[in-house]
Amino acid sequence: MSKPLPVLLFALASALAAPVHAAERSVVHAGHLLDVDSGRMLADQAVSIEGGKIIAVQPWSADAAKGARVLDWTAWTVVPGLMDMHTHISEPAETADIAAPLKISPAQQAFIGAMNARRTLQAGFTTVRDVGVYRGFADIALRDAINAGEIPGPRMFVAGAYITAPGGGGEITGLPAGTVVPPAFRQGVSQGVDDVRRHVDLILDHGADQIKVIATGAVLANGTEPGKPEFTEAEIHAAVVEAAKRGKFVAAHAHGAEGIKRAIRAGVRSIEHGSLIDDEGIALLKQHGTWLVADIYDGDYIEEVGTRDHWSPEILRKNEDTTLAQREGFRKAVKAGVHLAFGTDAGVYPHGQNARQFAYMVRWGMTPLQAIRSATIDAARLLGKQKELGSIAPGKAADLVAVGCDPLHDVDCLRQIRGVIKAGTPVSLDR
Repeated sequence: MSKPLPVLLFALASALAAPVHAAERSVVHAGHLLDVDSGRMLADQAVSIEGGKIIAVQPWSADAAKGARVLDWTAWTVVPGLMDMHTHISEPAETADIAAPLKISPAQQAFIGAMNARRTLQAGFTTVRDVGVYRGFADIALRDAINAGEIPGPRMFVAGAYITAPGGGGEITGLPAGTVVPPAFRQGVSQGVDDVRRHVDLILDHGADQIKVIATGAVLANGTEPGKPEFTEAEIHAAVVEAAKRGKFVAAHAHGAEGIKRAIRAGVRSIEHGSLIDDEGIALLKQHGTWLVADIYDGDYIEEVGTRDHWSPEILRKNEDTTLAQREGFRKAVKAGVHLAFGTDAGVYPHGQNARQFAYMVRWGMTPLQAIRSATIDAARLLGKQKELGSIAPGKAADLVAVGCDPLHDVDCLRQIRGVIKAGTPVSLDR
């Protein structure tokens, strides 16, 4: 669909947008600064920023700050802007109501997306890869509003709509008989190689940054099974080839072992979830250089909140079947040296709580530095944007986050946000 409700979004912008200071030269005086490229923690650093980019990183001195506006972050540790590679910012948080996406209007969805974007940015996540929305192309409109400065939010790389089999994990399923799902919610429903190609082109024509293929059933889609493949290898490969013609990557939602292997062999850029991955699948990830993005926090949230709020028994059963298996697979992947990027499936839980997952990643095999790198320089590599994003270095976007303690000693302190800068502009943390 075309960009929804520009007038309403413009009105919202006046209430939410932070003042812009990106054009002037400024210097962030960091008490400590984590260089994720080298893994070193540097003391008393000056980060010079101009035109939204970092122009120098050097030890603090009066000369380094001469003629610049100085931001005093000496009491805090500064890390690169955080990056979540699996979000659904345009969607409300998951509830027991499986029909909820159909009950919000485009107007409501625009406001929900704006609220979620703001919360995500205030949580220190300056870049996200948003991997799907039920109402087709709503994420594209949100990305464009952020890029235009109409509303505050993270830098977004969006998928536009799901490439999914009829009745598959990317559809709204389990609805009462006779429920009509509007065409806007079925933009990527595909059957067969030619259909997949056609819908990949449609989604990219609307301005998506990547393609999301639902290769297996889903935990949160009633009537589908996470272990069951829903596309053939040929169908997934067709999506990869068609996207590559435009220089775009494919991310594959894949829980089950066979679906994971089909997607890897088909050439996808990343496996999302990977809950039931087996040793052969891990070896294939390593062999092909395919990324794994595993949302290993979500299982606890679904068990606690889903049980409390009476989510579908089927969903709770599938969550129990996949949570521990996913974490054990994640630990094996870390040990095997697989490419791993931080991704939380934000939208399953309320937006803005993304950093909760860092402690889980450390608990399941990563060092704090590895976990932080997965959400900074490694995430940038997954996007193919490592020259522009992912670390505090000259020439890169001036995305910086101040936290209240040393995350190399306690990675959970990445939830203690004290300051955020995106592309050189300080972000208001007022809620």
